[in-house]
Amino acid sequence: MKQRLELLRELLSPNGSIWISIDAYECHYLKVLCDEVFGRSNFINEVIWQRSYAPINSKKTVSRAHDAILIYARNSEGFTLNKLPRTEEANSRYKNPDNDPRGPWTSGDLSVGPAVESNIYPITTPSGRVCLPPEGYSWRLTRERFVEFVADNRIWFGENGGNTPRIKRFLSEVKEGVTATTLWLRIEVGDTQEAKKEVKALNKDNVFDTPKPERLIERILTLASEEGDLVLDSFLGSGTTAAVAHKMGRRWIGIELGDHAYSHCATRLQRVIDGTDEGGISKAVGWQGGGGYRFFELAPTLIKVDEEGIPVINPDYNGDMLAAAMAIHEGFTYAPDSEIFWKQGYSSESDFIYTTTQHLTQETLSYISDSLRPEESLVLCCTSYSVGLDTLDTRITLKRIPQLLLDRCRFCPDTNGYNLNIVPQLSKEEEEECFESTEEHA
Repeated sequence: MKQRLELLRELLSPNGSIWISIDAYECHYLKVLCDEVFGRSNFINEVIWQRSYAPINSKKTVSRAHDAILIYARNSEGFTLNKLPRTEEANSRYKNPDNDPRGPWTSGDLSVGPAVESNIYPITTPSGRVCLPPEGYSWRLTRERFVEFVADNRIWFGENGGNTPRIKRFLSEVKEGVTATTLWLRIEVGDTQEAKKEVKALNKDNVFDTPKPERLIERILTLASEEGDLVLDSFLGSGTTAAVAHKMGRRWIGIELGDHAYSHCATRLQRVIDGTDEGGISKAVGWQGGGGYRFFELAPTLIKVDEEGIPVINPDYNGDMLAAAMAIHEGFTYAPDSEIFWKQGYSSESDFIYTTTQHLTQETLSYISDSLRPEESLVLCCTSYSVGLDTLDTRITLKRIPQLLLDRCRFCPDTNGYNLNIVPQLSKEEEEECFESTEEHA
């Protein structure tokens, strides 16, 4: 897990954050590990999500009804989260009993602790009652500021003018949105029962064991991202994060090694795109379909370690697979020429790449050099080559396999192979072809 967290940290943008859902059995161990990886100062908070409602009566002690969500920022300095949209319930708490022309308001406590000595003074209400702040507290306002608030009708003494003074806070002046708390109830963000209903509607024959409700992911993405931002879920599961991100106009990457990448994720996202997924947050965000995505399968590790501990090319790769992989990793487009064998890929009209698993001899290199035009250049990748060949033709750059890959990859003991740090880059046009914003399809 530590290696995965370290990789995920590298992928975070400077103002990015990572949200990790975890149960009570592993939460505290994960917190210590995340403190080490992300830095204790970058811990933002722990959210408690009410994952279930009814208790499990077979439990002999207590029935767990929540999971935790740990939040870390790449850099907590200056880090902020978005506000939650104001709800009708929140707005309904604002009234206007005195018909104030500024509209509905609610009242807040005028006292605050710890006490500031200069702000402890008597206040006489319109009814003649004298008030002092509670023990250990003082008023929020200085004497002068309090007089200004009274003159501006921003102090409420109750309908009869005899209550302890309170500050009027107007709905028209509050911030756009509400600051989220760390307690997320099922009525607000859904629970596992709701999540299983959503998944069952998409695949009733194979219900995913631990799905997350779309409303839960919606809240996380509302707080942590903006439309067009890139969201990564490295444990995609049933595809909830990708589905919600797509509906909310976020770009997304989902990674899943289980078979449900096909049985759940792909089928679910297809229904999101064609507009037949009417569950989850679809109605709330007005989703009607649109956009697209690309599905990639993980290739075998290209470099393995043999019995003697020497990095070698994975024998699972045939010549064509190796040539294609090398073209991608070197930034070339793989497109073998039907007539010229050494033109396996190109980066421009005059720049090519050729990969061979054979030892490169002077005879072969001379043949290629003679057929190379003056304005053309070639990157030639091979397992080995004779001494002095790298200076034979300045138009030809020789690179040894697997050393050029080892310079940019990381050994993975779990697979006895190497994980490359370079992935194919999509052009801007290709990205736009895959992703269309929600507004265009709502």
